Amino acid sequence: MDFINLVVKEALRRGYSLKTIQTYVQCLKQFFRICLKDPKSVTKNDIKSYIDRLVERGAPGNTINVHLNAIKFLMEEILSKKVLLKTKYSKIPKRLPTVLTKEEVQKLIHATENQKHSLILKLMYSSGLRLSELVHLKKEDLELERGLGWVRNGKGGKDRLFIIAEKLKKELEQHITTNCHSQDSWLFIGCKERHLSQKSVQEIVKKSAKKAGISKNVHPHTLRHSFATHLIEDGYDLAQVQFLLGHNSAQTTMIYVHMGSPKMINVRSPLDSLQ
Repeated sequence: MDFINLVVKEALRRGYSLKTIQTYVQCLKQFFRICLKDPKSVTKNDIKSYIDRLVERGAPGNTINVHLNAIKFLMEEILSKKVLLKTKYSKIPKRLPTVLTKEEVQKLIHATENQKHSLILKLMYSSGLRLSELVHLKKEDLELERGLGWVRNGKGGKDRLFIIAEKLKKELEQHITTNCHSQDSWLFIGCKERHLSQKSVQEIVKKSAKKAGISKNVHPHTLRHSFATHLIEDGYDLAQVQFLLGHNSAQTTMIYVHMGSPKMINVRSPLDSLQ
């Protein structure tokens, strides 16, 4: 399927992430398993019929949107064929993320007896790192004396700065001395000298949450959500938190204002003013 190669090459030229490109390729392969036509012969009715099929099967809104974007990219950007499809993008339900209280974060960390695993949890929570960012950290990415670290080629292909807690400096120094024997060594090494897998970190978080007796659905990203929410509760402004999370838009960061404890909002319920 030559058109798949064209999609990959064009997306790479535009700086799309590998994850986005892989997703587009999967969506297009799925589409053409159903629509048995040459790409140049595809009509808007073919696309609409395929989207209707996804809807009938109960596909969530974000899945439908990704499929639409992948097909549109092929049609318009590769084949220069305008797809005037009036199908409205399916809305993605806005759910507030799961956030741990500070007490629950302490329980999670204290329940983690393995020193390396404990360091992983503390670094993710204290820095707001994404899971993919954590596992790809290298020794050379940390500037411990400055209390800073760098995510290299993160989401959107961007480098970004993150903070390192003062309490973690000595622990990180000791970990690096013991485990990282070359300048470009992975910070957390897994099997065969490769970086630790994302699945391994997910298991670490899951087991620690269970052992800590936390009933919430806790996963690695929960620590990032908790980092942002606790910063807002501690009085840091939206712009500072947005920068540390690496968000392009303040709207994305705004959700953590809604997640903050009611005590940070200086509003008294009208019921309390009734005589």
